[in-house]
Amino acid sequence: MRWCVSIGAVLVAGALAGGDVAGLAAPGPKHHLADKDQAASVDVELILAVDVSYSMDMDELAIQREGYAQAIVSKEFLQALKSLPNGKVAITYFEWAASSDQKIIIPWRVIDGPETADAVSNEILKTPIRRASRTSISGAIYFAMPLFDENPYHGLRRVIDISGDGPNNNGAPVAGAREEALSKGIVINGLPIMVKEPSYSTMDIDNLDWYYEDCVIGGPGSFVVSIKDREKFKEAIRTKLLLEVAGRVPERPIVPVAEKEPRVSCLIGEKIWQDRWGR
Repeated sequence: MRWCVSIGAVLVAGALAGGDVAGLAAPGPKHHLADKDQAASVDVELILAVDVSYSMDMDELAIQREGYAQAIVSKEFLQALKSLPNGKVAITYFEWAASSDQKIIIPWRVIDGPETADAVSNEILKTPIRRASRTSISGAIYFAMPLFDENPYHGLRRVIDISGDGPNNNGAPVAGAREEALSKGIVINGLPIMVKEPSYSTMDIDNLDWYYEDCVIGGPGSFVVSIKDREKFKEAIRTKLLLEVAGRVPERPIVPVAEKEPRVSCLIGEKIWQDRWGR
């Protein structure tokens, strides 16, 4: 089951900070096959896949970077970390655009407390901001999948966290990439960025949150946290990371995801590109 989370309706940060998780339901741990120790050394292997396509303006890119950096060192995140069985997560952070354009900003790092969180946060902030062409969510998923097997950690869960402000318009279709990830026991969550009105120049679409719900995310307990207000950008990122680290989803979700026919075509981005450029 997959869910869409409303920032205003789910006070995740406060609940986790105060230790009150009565309103949250945790999916069971997911086991995966790998040439690693049988006993998990981290609670979750988390890949942060961040969109840097040209449709994102420089201000959005800066806020996005700051949002991840601040979320990792927040007291809510660190308290959620302490509540986990192992008290540690493995994180890698990469930026993506076209199907052949992915850049790892933070190689795999273990966060197990304030010092390691500070180190990762500072490394995110000091990296120069860049922009690139096209939007390939499928490329990000295909790039992310082997990273789990290449890292030295073994977690109870494997999660890809994808943020972006538009549909897939380059590379393989996104639905196929998603299904391949799900077949490997990987959960995909989404952070659709909807702070600007859709425009012809940026090839944005209406209902990007529906597109992410029906075409991008998947796996047990997967969810979408939409950003529709620039002022709540950082709050949304923090909420999403808290849910992912804790392995929790709302017990009473706001919007259930359609399980059958997508409400927005999973090929809408490719169609818009074809109609506009003829290729």
